[in-house]
Amino acid sequence: MYIIAGLGNPGTQYMGTRHNAGFSVIDALADQYNISVDTQKHKGMIGKGMIEGEKVILVKPQTYMNLSGESIREVMDYYKLDPSEELIVIYDDISLDPGQLRIRLKGSAGGHNGIKNIIAQLGTQEFPRIKVGVGAKPPKMDLADYVLGHFSAEDQTVMNEAFKEASDAVEMMLRDSAERAMNHYNAKKKAE
Repeated sequence: MYIIAGLGNPGTQYMGTRHNAGFSVIDALADQYNISVDTQKHKGMIGKGMIEGEKVILVKPQTYMNLSGESIREVMDYYKLDPSEELIVIYDDISLDPGQLRIRLKGSAGGHNGIKNIIAQLGTQEFPRIKVGVGAKPPKMDLADYVLGHFSAEDQTVMNEAFKEASDAVEMMLRDSAERAMNHYNAKKKAE
């Protein structure tokens, strides 16, 4: 069984913002695999289903970004799962160009407060993650204003493709391995 958690902020005012890229990928997976993410449990919205023959639980923490780890820890504890093997976290990254994906098996939070909280709650940095690039903030703009802002029409088209691509990356991680997905998706962007 795998927990696939997409990070974001709850509430309609945050829908479609850069910081909700993780939620958007969960929505793409839910649509593709006909999984309803409509059960309120473990401080999040969750949905159970199958992807590539694996049981999955899709999670959208409802704690606000900075406390994402509370929801994820509750789910991991409830199902007694190992974060290094059975968790995939998907989130926005301002150090990557819009739509660029980067898969990592472990690592620091890199300044991302949602990841910082997950590491603090789980007590480990060792869990696979998919970073979805949302682009760097413009100079002089407040970081919070930027990540809570919406994409331009042009970027939105790129991002919609990226959300689909990130859901394909999740499939590859489940079907083959995280390493294989990492080699495929991380190398792909270098080649372009």
